[in-house]
Amino acid sequence: MAVSEELLEILVCPKCKGDIHLNEKKDGLICDACRLVYEIREDIPIMLIDEAKPL
Repeated sequence: MAVSEELLEILVCPKCKGDIHLNEKKDGLICDACRLVYEIREDIPIMLIDEAKPL
């Protein structure tokens, strides 16, 4: 089971509150403004700034 479309529509970057989108592998959420990737583990987005990885 993947992250639902409804959840993706309401999630925002916790750092800048900007839009995020799925990466091509569908295993992370990208914030283009902050240039960060928030990992998705076991279908749960890890929306912690300290755990985000730079692009």
